[in-house]
Formats: sequence, structure tokens, C-alpha cells
Amino acid sequence: MRRFLALTTVAALALAGCRGTSPDDAAGAGAGDTIKIMVGGIDKVIYLPAKLTEQLGGFKAEGLDVQLLTEPSGATAENVLISGDVQGVVGFYDHTIDLQTKGKCITSVVQFADVPGEVEIVPATSTITSPADFKGRKLGVTSSGSSTDFLTQYLATKGGLTSADYTTVKAGAGQTFIAAIDNGGIDAGMTTDPTAAKLVSSGKGRILLDMRTEAGARQALGGLYPASSLYMDCAWVDSHQAQVQKLANALVKTLRWIKGHSAEEIAAKMPAEFAAGDPALYATAVHDSIGMFNGDGLMKEDGARNVLEVLSQFSPNVKGKKDQVDLSKTYTTAFTSKVAG
Repeated sequence: MRRFLALTTVAALALAGCRGTSPDDAAGAGAGDTIKIMVGGIDKVIYLPAKLTEQLGGFKAEGLDVQLLTEPSGATAENVLISGDVQGVVGFYDHTIDLQTKGKCITSVVQFADVPGEVEIVPATSTITSPADFKGRKLGVTSSGSSTDFLTQYLATKGGLTSADYTTVKAGAGQTFIAAIDNGGIDAGMTTDPTAAKLVSSGKGRILLDMRTEAGARQALGGLYPASSLYMDCAWVDSHQAQVQKLANALVKTLRWIKGHSAEEIAAKMPAEFAAGDPALYATAVHDSIGMFNGDGLMKEDGARNVLEVLSQFSPNVKGKKDQVDLSKTYTTAFTSKVAG
């Protein structure tokens, strides 16, 4: 009995030692553990590839246990990544640049889109015809410090205005944004589909600037502006390369799937509640935005530089630090370039 107990104790200690020295376990997520990903608004069409990958069974096909969580704002989502509560965020790429100036190394591992996928929308009866008319107006953004905040400032500046000429208002997304347009809480605002589709179809709003296409983004922003992406902590990526490759495999395959299917087919794969009781309108929202997805998950270098240019003018954290930012650390194509065709 004593010999049996001794052997059992040695085996238990050896097993515990193995667990304690595993790089994956030490980093908080082993090969078989759940990978938590926070999405900055899971029902937004700009982030559709994340949920669609789950719906298509892409994560499971790669042997991954992925849990998708949601926060209404990308600025909020990044906080849970920094705190270590999640392993990744589906949000705008520009957060990786902003966070680097705070001493955080965050990198985009899969780039969903080369353009923001946002629209600037105004009430249908508004007299606003360009950003030059933003003077004295209340401009809706998702939240202070969000990507929509920086882009709104950029548009206003291109219109010849200064930050003293207008007021930014936290308008959120979805019903809160619609209510803000409806009750005069904002005079214009930046949002995405399906919110934009609901406002236009109801006759309550009209699109002033459309950044859901490359042509529209170049016209509004002077170039590409890579946005929706999966970004993760650099240290986690380095210590979990097998899992990150599997995530890239699943997401890039979904991006390719999107390119080969209609908006109606894509919308039909999404959870019924995303349509909010109007499948036709949701399909329209998907149709209006799917052109933003790049199909390969790769970052375009000139797009990354343009994002830095915008942030260096309007992000309080990036102003004056443009030359200190190492763009090569804010994204990687190492995983997406290896996804089999």
C-alpha cells in the first residue's frame, strides 16, 4: 500500500509539474481551453465575420472552443483585453496604434476590412450637405475615444472646422442611435448597418458620407482605413501560435465564403434575432456592407499608414508620437498568409 501511495504521489506531482510548466497554461489558455473574444457590437454588420464563422462551424472545424462576447463599443472592448479577461477583440485596427502609445503591444492577426464600413448619417430633413455644415452641430459617436470619434474629428477638420466648432455626443449604436436622430439629440452621426439601413428604410435618415466601399472611403478619408479586425495581445500571440493560426484559418475561410455568396445567403446563416423581426431589411443591411470585407484577412500597408496619419492628428494619445509608433508591431500577416486556399 505504501508503495502504491508513493507511486501515486510521484505521478500526481509529475502531472502537476507538467501543467505548471506548459506555456499555454502559464498564459491562461491551453490548447483545449476556451478562447474568449470580445466583439465591439456583435450584431453590427462590420463585425459579421466573427459570428458567421461560429454559425458556419468554422471554429469547431479547427478544433477550437471559442466564446464570442459583446460590448457596444470598441473602446470598451479593448479594456477587457488589457485586463486579461479575454484573449482577443474583434474591433477597429486603430486601437492597436492607440494602445502602443500607452506601452501596450497589441497586434491585428486577421484584418477583415480595408475600409471603416461606417456611414455619416443625418435626419432626412437636415440641411447638412457636407462636413463643412457641422459647425454648431451635435455629432453622434459611439463613445468618446472610439474610432467613430476620431473619424468624426477628421471629417470635420477636412470640412475646415476646429473641435470648438461642434459638439460630439455619445450616441451608442442601434436603438439608442436611432432615438438620438429621432428626438434631435444629434444633428448627424456615424454608425453602421443594420442601424443605417433601419434609418434609411424608415425615412428618418439619409446617408451623407458612405465609407462602406473603397471608393467612398477614399473620397471621405483620402485613402484606405483598415478597420474591422481580430486583434490580440502580442505576448499571447507569441505563446499560442498554433491557436492563432487556427483562428486565422477559420476567419479567412469565412471571408472567402462571404465573397462567394449573396447577401441573402449570408443573412440566412446569421442568428434570427439579428434581423430584429425584419429579415428582408437585415439582408439589405448585409448587402450594403459586405463589399467592405477583403476576402483574404491581409493588412494593406498603405492603409495602416493612413490610419496612423489620422490618429496622429486626432487621438490625444498618438498626437506628437507618430514617429515613435512601430506599425510593424500593430499587425501581422504571418498567420493569414499561411491559410490554405
